[in-house]
Amino acid sequence: MRDPRLQTFARNIIRYSVSLKPGEKILIELIGIKDPELAKCFIEEVYAVGGQPFVELREPAILRSLQMGGSEEQFKAWSDFEMVRMKQMDAYVAVRSGDNITESSDVADAQMKLYLKHFQRPLFDERINNTKWCVMRYPNASMAQLANTSTEAFEDFYFNVCNLDYSKMGEAMESLVALMNRTDRVRLVSPGTDISFSIKGIGAVKCAGLRNIPDGEVYTAPVKDSVNGVISYNTPTIYSGTSFENIVLRFENGKIVEASSNDSKKLNEILDTDEGARFVGEFAIGVNPYIKHPMKDILFDEKIDGSIHFTPGQAYETADNTNRSSVHWDMVLIQRPEYGGGEIYFDDVLIRKDGRFVIPELEKLNPENLM
Repeated sequence: MRDPRLQTFARNIIRYSVSLKPGEKILIELIGIKDPELAKCFIEEVYAVGGQPFVELREPAILRSLQMGGSEEQFKAWSDFEMVRMKQMDAYVAVRSGDNITESSDVADAQMKLYLKHFQRPLFDERINNTKWCVMRYPNASMAQLANTSTEAFEDFYFNVCNLDYSKMGEAMESLVALMNRTDRVRLVSPGTDISFSIKGIGAVKCAGLRNIPDGEVYTAPVKDSVNGVISYNTPTIYSGTSFENIVLRFENGKIVEASSNDSKKLNEILDTDEGARFVGEFAIGVNPYIKHPMKDILFDEKIDGSIHFTPGQAYETADNTNRSSVHWDMVLIQRPEYGGGEIYFDDVLIRKDGRFVIPELEKLNPENLM
């Protein structure tokens, strides 16, 4: 029997997140999804609005096998093949799941760099810049384990998070966007963290269910050479299938000059992928009221209530500081009291303390006002 929450989920994605119009083509990419009902729900919703659905099914274990031995020539040819289809799409939806979040952890670094540079990055840029898109995870037992819950409890949490009123959240974000657009200097202070940078002239973008589900962040980027200080992230992070903890980055004039973690060697290898990987492409503030604790899934973790993420690598063209890289690594710092607390200052004015906004124009973004 079909879970009625699936239909609501698919309807919200098609009608709100990508706002599909009659005649528009949409690529629906399902990765590691076992339940055919989800695909059927999406197809039904696309047809209901007069769109044209195209569905691709992928398996993470098969992708790993392709990554393990692929050549630069093969990855370029594969990307060219996929690009023909992507350029015909008006919208793109990806729903990602899988039994093992570290499936690609044993792919050699050189192989992963070839894959990211010659296959994934060109398609990512085309999709980001030229389609209406939305990307999300899908609940399974593996995600429930990461969240330390039962599978049933995680499914309930997932649909609460993903089916909340994102239009209400979007309205509440307008004041933060306006404030960020007129801010020059930002300072972040937390245990082990004291870092400053400028966001002047970059512009801020609200994320309220149109690009990611779950959603709940407002992002910009630092002026590329303006970052100075140290940031200590208190949230575990997965990159290319490898888990990292206790990442500490030290910046001088925008560049990461020192980096350590539980695996400092591999961390620095990733940061040496290309010149842009040691500069930051995104600064964002997380506000989702339902997401409180990390679960090593960045689509959830970067939206954590009372968090920020500060991202080495590629900048988005919608908030562009000109940094370019095949890396885009969202690293998360939670500033609520149970994670050590912390402050955000805009032009020397305290705007958030211990995860709660403290100036009147932003109080509508505190969790009790978004549920």
